[in-house]
Amino acid sequence: MMSMFKRILRWLILGGTLFFLAKALKDNWYSVVAIQIDEAGWAILSIATGVTLLAHTWAGLVWTWVLRELKAPVPTFDFIQVYLKTNIAKYLPGNVWHHWGRIVAAKKAQVPTGVATLSVLLEPLLMAAAATVVIVLFGNQFTALTDNTIVQIMQVLLLIVVLCIFHPRFLNPILSFLQKLKLKNKKTGSTEESSESTTSLRLERYPLKPLLGELTFLVLRASGFILTVFALAPVQLHQLPILLSAFSLAWLLGLITPGAPGGLGVFEATAIVILQYHFPSALVISAAALYRLISIFAESAGAALAFADERLTINF
Repeated sequence: MMSMFKRILRWLILGGTLFFLAKALKDNWYSVVAIQIDEAGWAILSIATGVTLLAHTWAGLVWTWVLRELKAPVPTFDFIQVYLKTNIAKYLPGNVWHHWGRIVAAKKAQVPTGVATLSVLLEPLLMAAAATVVIVLFGNQFTALTDNTIVQIMQVLLLIVVLCIFHPRFLNPILSFLQKLKLKNKKTGSTEESSESTTSLRLERYPLKPLLGELTFLVLRASGFILTVFALAPVQLHQLPILLSAFSLAWLLGLITPGAPGGLGVFEATAIVILQYHFPSALVISAAALYRLISIFAESAGAALAFADERLTINF
């Protein structure tokens, strides 16, 4: 029953999102097609693609930092390759196959299964925490539309809770409980499973470096989006905070919403809803659609380069 409910919920979210995007595009169709991109605009879009590719490469580096925090040092360059190769799989139905690919690769590198699994769980959680930081710092740009002080207070409280979750004092007891629960439910196991069960899953210190790394990743991703907007129309300095905060919220909702592989549709819909009060709707729709194409191209290019480099390394 629960599985069916989740499936229905995913289809409802997907259907509602697509309907909203289709209606927004229909209402602004003539304005969208009227937008022209000059030579300078195409150059800026190329830079946005490069920045987005850099962001994903940086995220792979941060993943190796997460593994090191869990006392699982891995070869940095090889695991950045793994990250880039698996990243494109997030667009497959289920939105879990990129995580699965990274767990399998980590196990092949002799990383215990529990540590590998925890690393791919902590990574998006740290990303979400980084997005929350940006939203709280710059979110008053769009919460000011309602001038709701309660909302701002709740944002700060949410940030405190999110940041505290990663403190060893709070996270380690949760990990210990989950590990004991797993051992209790396991009746039989192989020698490998038994040795992995004795591996202590715990953080020795607050993962500040990975958190700052994910914050850098988010700023890089937002920079790619801002450059995309700039390629279509001039952007003033005072508009940067709203673009940064709107991108962070849209990206975060795309990350956590079920039934939206890679945030597909959810990111675009959220960006349109927020930014339509500050920019022409046609500009926002065009920028959101273009940035989705840029993201997919950058992720595909990253995967292709990683595969090509791996093949060349093997041949030599």
